[in-house]
Amino acid sequence: MGISKVEMFSKREVELAELAKALAHPARIAILQLLLKKQSCICGDIVGEIPLSQSTISQHLKELKKIGLIKGEVDGAKVCYCIDEKIWKRFALKFETFIHQQPTSKTCC
Repeated sequence: MGISKVEMFSKREVELAELAKALAHPARIAILQLLLKKQSCICGDIVGEIPLSQSTISQHLKELKKIGLIKGEVDGAKVCYCIDEKIWKRFALKFETFIHQQPTSKTCC
């Protein structure tokens, strides 16, 4: 596999791409929707709510945590997860700004 050459792109472009990649799986969307709906930390309930194995859920949680959209705290044998509101708002603003850009030309192919 070739080098991704990420350093050739702006910080904003890299962040948006990382966010898009983190959101690019339906299980991750389902996890985020569950956490947003509950509006509190969830400890162990995620596997009961989403029809995937514990190991698969853990992998998706790891990816969401890596980008910072969620945070988790160890509570004995459990890990509790919730949305990181500060990061969520920052990414929402960046993504919204990107999506609402208008093409510069009204003529197209």
